[in-house]
Amino acid sequence: MDGAAAVGSSWREHWDSLQLFTPAQYNALPGLPFPQPADTYPGKDEVADYLQEYAARFAMPVRLSTRVTGLKRGRGEFLIETEGAQLSAEQVVVATGPFHGPSIPDLARDLSPEVRQLHSSGYLNPEALSTGAVLVVGGGNSGAQIAQELAASRQVYLSQGRRLPVVPPRLWGRSLFWWLETLGVTKVPADSALGRRMRGNDDVVIGARPRELLRAGRLVLLPRAVGAGGGVVVFADGRRLAVSTVIWATGYRSDYGWLDLPVLDAEGQPVHRRGVSTAAGLYFLGLRWQHTTGSALLGWVGHDAAFIAEQIVKQRERLSAAVGVL
Repeated sequence: MDGAAAVGSSWREHWDSLQLFTPAQYNALPGLPFPQPADTYPGKDEVADYLQEYAARFAMPVRLSTRVTGLKRGRGEFLIETEGAQLSAEQVVVATGPFHGPSIPDLARDLSPEVRQLHSSGYLNPEALSTGAVLVVGGGNSGAQIAQELAASRQVYLSQGRRLPVVPPRLWGRSLFWWLETLGVTKVPADSALGRRMRGNDDVVIGARPRELLRAGRLVLLPRAVGAGGGVVVFADGRRLAVSTVIWATGYRSDYGWLDLPVLDAEGQPVHRRGVSTAAGLYFLGLRWQHTTGSALLGWVGHDAAFIAEQIVKQRERLSAAVGVL
């Protein structure tokens, strides 16, 4: 089930110039190569088209425009509440991923109504913004891509909570992901000693440093934004910047409040092992570090999906055996 009207709709809602940082050959789901030349970087619409083709190719019975609002236990089954009906199932896979809603810092509320504010999820292109300087808050891949695009036509300030390592998309003639796959980095288990170290420091920006924009002063790097008032943002080093437009590239928050089941920890995150939850028959898919560093990436999620499929079969066999005993 999907709340959207079409498969892949969430991809089309991103900004116009969004490109994956994984080359086409590493974006395939099982059974269907990504239809783009190797070492090219698909845009958001090509990803959405691919997902639509995937669902059609394998005749997946996707129920669209069906938003799930609740999930709870019934008598020997799960009860799924939607906006139009209640359904039931012996087993359920929650494949919503970990990013459900924009995360915007509290200091945004202290800015004047005259300051235009939008989250990166609402950014489309430079033409959709009024003229003038822009402050982008958040130095991850989204913030870096948006800041560089805007800096081609206006003054841009990029606020980074911490300076993330910048990794080029190609090293010594090979894709970065060729190296990661060849060296086994994408297969490092989350619960291994190396995996635990990587999980604590796995944020990087993939792309080239915009040296020309930095040298020309079109892109100015600022430290963490720590306060705001009226039309001014204050930064960790004491600098103050008058702003008229702010783009919050500050990530997303998880929202599993619709799960009426004891499967979340104190921070509201799923408790699981390789996607298998603490409630028999309930699974998660597409989480960061679900099993390996590649778990949340399009070209690697198939490995976790195969494991979950095996668990579904085993659970069905257990249920059938239990019924036979009765």
